[in-house]
Amino acid sequence: MIFTKRIMRFYHSSKQLFGAEKSSLAVLRKKTGYTIANCKKALQLNDNDLGQAEKWLKDQAQIMGWKKATKLEGRLTSQGLIGVAIKDSCAAMIELSCETDFVAKNKEFKSMVEIAANSCVDFASSQYKSNAPIIKICFSGEQLKELPTQDGKKLSDLLALMIGTVGENATFKRALCFKAGHGVYLAGYAHPSGDEPNHVQLGKFGSILAFRQFAPKEVDLNTVGKELCQHIVGMNPKKLGTIDEIPSEKSDYEDSLLHQEYLLDESITVKDYLEESGVEVIDFRRFQCGESMMESGDQPLELIETCQ
Repeated sequence: MIFTKRIMRFYHSSKQLFGAEKSSLAVLRKKTGYTIANCKKALQLNDNDLGQAEKWLKDQAQIMGWKKATKLEGRLTSQGLIGVAIKDSCAAMIELSCETDFVAKNKEFKSMVEIAANSCVDFASSQYKSNAPIIKICFSGEQLKELPTQDGKKLSDLLALMIGTVGENATFKRALCFKAGHGVYLAGYAHPSGDEPNHVQLGKFGSILAFRQFAPKEVDLNTVGKELCQHIVGMNPKKLGTIDEIPSEKSDYEDSLLHQEYLLDESITVKDYLEESGVEVIDFRRFQCGESMMESGDQPLELIETCQ
């Protein structure tokens, strides 16, 4: 009888331990997304401590991600996404490239673009002070990798981890930020997608715009900014232009923003639309996946411009 009770007590205790281990395994797998085998190994190596096991998994993932990134480095990246983010007085537009369009649609890849765009906005907001109406900051791909994220890690670390997950090479190509001063409005647009849940727009094309209101009009400035950004994406102007310059004889060849036929109403020019809205454009930029910084006319961080 005593022997039977001991057996039952041992069986009951073992069942509790097994249940706790199984519960920890389920929690760790749900929290990290890693395989059952890896989660089980992490718990075994860390005495079933969930916190330590999670840290071990992330450290291993980072190491493996760097190994994968090193192995895939140099492979052609012709696809990707443009990310556009606007927070308060800063706007950022970044390009992250990958090998295939399939990976460009991947959730992990999109998340990386969003994190990078927000990191650019945060960096520009905290680092650059000026009384100028607008400051423009350009980043090369290498400079982007050094930017800190909200959790303190470098973008290069998260990029390596993402490469390890998707199994393709990926590279930061470039980024550009506008930081607006008093009285300056910012707008951004990415095509073909719209707002993502965290307010970063993703697409194959992107544009950001800085403008100000010179005459009070009954217009929605947010709508004006968005529509002008849509025009910039669709019509690809190469320069702002001036009111005094002579427009091109053929409208299809016009590359000055002011003198182009307005995308949403071909009966007027952009200049006419601006006058009707009571606004003027200070500066704009357009990104297209696959083009080089030289093609877009941008330079890296060493050149920081201010516009009057």
